[in-house]
Amino acid sequence: MNAAGGLNHVGQDVHKYGDVSRETVDRLQAYVDLLLKWQKAQNLIAPSTVPDIWVRHVVDSLQTTWALPDARVWVDIGSGGGFPGIVTAIVLTGQPGAHVHLIESNQKKAAFLRTALRTVGAPGTVHAGRIESVAKSWGSGPVDAVSARALAPLSELFRLCEPFTKAGARAVFHKGQDYAREVAEASHTWSFDLVEKESVVDPSSRMLLFSHIVARPS
Repeated sequence: MNAAGGLNHVGQDVHKYGDVSRETVDRLQAYVDLLLKWQKAQNLIAPSTVPDIWVRHVVDSLQTTWALPDARVWVDIGSGGGFPGIVTAIVLTGQPGAHVHLIESNQKKAAFLRTALRTVGAPGTVHAGRIESVAKSWGSGPVDAVSARALAPLSELFRLCEPFTKAGARAVFHKGQDYAREVAEASHTWSFDLVEKESVVDPSSRMLLFSHIVARPS
Protein backbone atom coordinates (compact mmCIF):
# COMPACT_ATOMS: atom_id res chain seq x y z
CA MET A 1 0.00 0.00 0.00
CA ASN A 2 1.25 3.49 -0.77
CA ALA A 3 1.81 5.30 2.52
CA ALA A 4 0.68 8.57 0.98
CA GLY A 5 -2.40 7.05 -0.62
CA GLY A 6 -5.77 8.78 -0.55
CA LEU A 7 -7.80 8.63 2.66
CA ASN A 8 -10.70 6.69 1.13
CA HIS A 9 -8.34 4.02 -0.17
CA VAL A 10 -6.59 3.83 3.18
CA GLY A 11 -9.88 3.56 5.06
CA GLN A 12 -11.09 0.77 2.83
CA ASP A 13 -7.86 -1.12 3.36
CA VAL A 14 -8.01 -0.77 7.15
CA HIS A 15 -11.62 -1.97 7.13
CA LYS A 16 -10.49 -5.25 5.58
CA TYR A 17 -9.07 -6.16 8.98
CA GLY A 18 -11.62 -4.86 11.48
CA ASP A 19 -14.26 -2.31 12.38
CA VAL A 20 -12.72 1.18 12.34
CA SER A 21 -14.78 4.39 12.36
CA ARG A 22 -14.30 7.15 9.82
CA GLU A 23 -13.20 9.51 12.62
CA THR A 24 -10.55 7.02 13.72
CA VAL A 25 -9.27 6.65 10.17
CA ASP A 26 -9.05 10.44 9.88
CA ARG A 27 -6.91 10.59 13.04
CA LEU A 28 -4.76 7.67 11.90
CA GLN A 29 -4.13 9.46 8.60
CA ALA A 30 -3.08 12.64 10.45
CA TYR A 31 -0.73 10.57 12.61
CA VAL A 32 0.82 8.77 9.63
CA ASP A 33 1.30 12.10 7.80
CA LEU A 34 3.05 13.57 10.86
CA LEU A 35 5.24 10.49 11.34
CA LEU A 36 6.37 10.51 7.72
CA LYS A 37 7.26 14.20 8.06
CA TRP A 38 9.35 13.56 11.19
CA GLN A 39 10.80 10.38 9.68
CA LYS A 40 12.96 12.55 7.41
CA ALA A 41 14.93 13.76 10.45
CA GLN A 42 14.39 10.87 12.89
CA ASN A 43 14.42 7.12 12.43
CA LEU A 44 10.96 6.50 13.92
CA ILE A 45 10.35 3.31 11.93
CA ALA A 46 12.60 1.14 9.76
CA PRO A 47 12.90 2.90 6.37
CA SER A 48 12.21 -0.38 4.57
CA THR A 49 8.73 -0.51 6.15
CA VAL A 50 7.61 2.98 5.07
CA PRO A 51 5.85 1.80 1.86
CA ASP A 52 3.78 -0.67 3.93
CA ILE A 53 3.27 1.55 6.98
CA TRP A 54 -0.50 1.06 7.06
CA VAL A 55 -0.42 -2.73 7.28
CA ARG A 56 2.98 -3.31 8.89
CA HIS A 57 2.50 -0.71 11.61
CA VAL A 58 -1.00 0.78 11.80
CA VAL A 59 -3.13 -2.34 11.32
CA ASP A 60 -0.67 -4.39 13.35
CA SER A 61 -1.06 -1.86 16.19
CA LEU A 62 -4.85 -1.80 15.93
CA GLN A 63 -4.77 -5.41 17.08
CA THR A 64 -3.76 -4.22 20.57
CA THR A 65 -7.15 -2.72 21.42
CA TRP A 66 -8.94 -5.43 19.44
CA ALA A 67 -7.30 -7.96 21.77
CA LEU A 68 -8.57 -6.23 24.95
CA PRO A 69 -11.52 -4.07 23.89
CA ASP A 70 -12.66 -3.44 27.47
CA ALA A 71 -9.35 -1.91 28.64
CA ARG A 72 -9.46 1.88 28.98
CA VAL A 73 -6.23 2.83 30.74
CA TRP A 74 -3.09 1.56 29.02
CA VAL A 75 0.63 1.80 29.62
CA ASP A 76 2.69 1.38 26.43
CA ILE A 77 6.33 0.64 27.26
CA GLY A 78 9.17 1.56 24.92
CA SER A 79 6.76 3.51 22.72
CA GLY A 80 9.29 4.61 20.09
CA GLY A 81 7.42 6.12 17.15
CA GLY A 82 4.03 5.38 18.71
CA PHE A 83 3.20 1.86 17.62
CA PRO A 84 1.02 0.70 19.24
CA GLY A 85 0.64 3.44 21.88
CA ILE A 86 -0.50 6.34 19.70
CA VAL A 87 -2.77 4.05 17.67
CA THR A 88 -4.34 2.79 20.91
CA ALA A 89 -4.93 6.38 22.07
CA ILE A 90 -6.53 7.22 18.71
CA VAL A 91 -8.88 4.24 18.92
CA LEU A 92 -9.91 5.19 22.47
CA THR A 93 -10.51 8.88 21.71
CA GLY A 94 -13.87 9.97 23.07
CA GLN A 95 -14.37 6.94 25.31
CA PRO A 96 -15.04 7.79 28.99
CA GLY A 97 -12.02 7.26 31.23
CA ALA A 98 -9.71 6.36 28.34
CA HIS A 99 -6.04 7.28 28.65
CA VAL A 100 -2.78 5.90 27.27
CA HIS A 101 0.52 6.41 29.08
CA LEU A 102 3.49 6.18 26.72
CA ILE A 103 6.91 5.50 28.27
CA GLU A 104 9.88 6.42 26.08
CA SER A 105 13.45 7.17 27.20
CA ASN A 106 14.60 8.80 23.94
CA GLN A 107 13.90 12.51 24.34
CA LYS A 108 13.47 13.19 20.61
CA LYS A 109 10.99 10.35 20.24
CA ALA A 110 9.18 11.53 23.37
CA ALA A 111 8.87 14.98 21.76
CA PHE A 112 7.38 13.38 18.66
CA LEU A 113 4.90 11.39 20.74
CA ARG A 114 3.71 14.55 22.51
CA THR A 115 3.28 16.30 19.18
CA ALA A 116 1.37 13.32 17.78
CA LEU A 117 -1.07 13.27 20.72
CA ARG A 118 -1.72 17.01 20.33
CA THR A 119 -2.10 16.76 16.56
CA VAL A 120 -4.70 13.98 16.63
CA GLY A 121 -6.40 15.07 19.86
CA ALA A 122 -6.00 11.67 21.52
CA PRO A 123 -6.05 11.01 25.29
CA GLY A 124 -2.52 10.30 26.42
CA THR A 125 0.52 11.29 28.48
CA VAL A 126 4.15 10.85 27.52
CA HIS A 127 6.55 9.82 30.30
CA ALA A 128 10.10 10.59 29.14
CA GLY A 129 12.37 8.24 31.05
CA ARG A 130 13.55 4.69 31.49
CA ILE A 131 10.77 2.13 31.86
CA GLU A 132 12.11 0.83 35.19
CA SER A 133 12.30 4.32 36.70
CA VAL A 134 8.87 5.45 35.52
CA ALA A 135 7.21 2.21 36.61
CA LYS A 136 8.90 2.19 40.04
CA SER A 137 7.70 5.70 40.85
CA TRP A 138 4.28 5.31 39.22
CA GLY A 139 1.72 7.72 40.61
CA SER A 140 -0.74 8.06 37.75
CA GLY A 141 -3.44 5.71 39.02
CA PRO A 142 -4.68 2.20 38.19
CA VAL A 143 -3.79 0.59 34.86
CA ASP A 144 -5.95 -1.88 32.93
CA ALA A 145 -3.39 -3.13 30.43
CA VAL A 146 0.24 -2.92 29.31
CA SER A 147 1.39 -3.11 25.70
CA ALA A 148 4.72 -3.46 23.92
CA ARG A 149 5.79 -4.14 20.35
CA ALA A 150 9.24 -5.20 19.11
CA LEU A 151 10.85 -4.27 22.41
CA ALA A 152 12.36 -7.24 24.29
CA PRO A 153 12.06 -10.99 25.00
CA LEU A 154 9.03 -12.02 27.08
CA SER A 155 10.97 -12.61 30.30
CA GLU A 156 12.33 -9.07 30.12
CA LEU A 157 8.90 -7.64 29.26
CA PHE A 158 7.42 -9.34 32.32
CA ARG A 159 10.16 -7.81 34.48
CA LEU A 160 9.63 -4.34 33.04
CA CYS A 161 5.86 -4.34 33.45
CA GLU A 162 5.77 -6.14 36.82
CA PRO A 163 4.79 -3.01 38.81
CA PHE A 164 1.63 -2.81 36.69
CA THR A 165 0.77 -6.49 36.32
CA LYS A 166 1.35 -7.06 40.04
CA ALA A 167 -1.50 -4.61 40.61
CA GLY A 168 -3.77 -6.55 38.24
CA ALA A 169 -3.03 -5.14 34.79
CA ARG A 170 -3.14 -7.51 31.83
CA ALA A 171 -0.55 -7.45 29.05
CA VAL A 172 -0.72 -7.57 25.26
CA PHE A 173 2.54 -8.24 23.42
CA HIS A 174 3.12 -8.56 19.68
CA LYS A 175 5.43 -11.48 18.90
CA GLY A 176 6.83 -12.96 15.70
CA GLN A 177 7.15 -16.55 14.52
CA ASP A 178 9.54 -17.42 17.36
CA TYR A 179 6.84 -16.69 19.96
CA ALA A 180 6.51 -20.32 21.17
CA ARG A 181 10.18 -20.48 22.18
CA GLU A 182 9.87 -17.18 24.07
CA VAL A 183 6.76 -18.40 25.90
CA ALA A 184 8.51 -21.65 26.89
CA GLU A 185 11.60 -19.81 28.14
CA ALA A 186 9.55 -17.28 30.10
CA SER A 187 7.56 -20.06 31.78
CA HIS A 188 10.72 -21.19 33.60
CA THR A 189 10.80 -18.03 35.71
CA TRP A 190 7.23 -16.73 35.45
CA SER A 191 3.75 -18.21 35.82
CA PHE A 192 0.92 -16.72 33.77
CA ASP A 193 -2.34 -17.31 31.97
CA LEU A 194 -2.02 -16.97 28.20
CA VAL A 195 -4.41 -16.51 25.29
CA GLU A 196 -2.94 -16.56 21.77
CA LYS A 197 -4.52 -14.71 18.87
CA GLU A 198 -3.26 -15.15 15.31
CA SER A 199 -2.04 -11.88 13.81
CA VAL A 200 -4.24 -10.54 11.01
CA VAL A 201 -1.09 -9.11 9.42
CA ASP A 202 1.10 -12.22 9.56
CA PRO A 203 -0.37 -15.70 10.26
CA SER A 204 2.98 -16.84 11.69
CA SER A 205 2.91 -14.07 14.32
CA ARG A 206 0.77 -13.83 17.44
CA MET A 207 -0.90 -11.34 19.73
CA LEU A 208 -0.17 -12.76 23.18
CA LEU A 209 -2.61 -11.84 25.96
CA PHE A 210 -1.26 -12.41 29.46
CA SER A 211 -2.94 -12.21 32.86
CA HIS A 212 -2.04 -13.29 36.40
CA ILE A 213 1.68 -12.82 35.70
CA VAL A 214 3.71 -13.82 38.75
CA ALA A 215 7.45 -14.37 39.19
CA ARG A 216 8.28 -17.92 40.24
CA PRO A 217 10.25 -18.32 43.49
CA SER A 218 13.98 -18.43 42.76
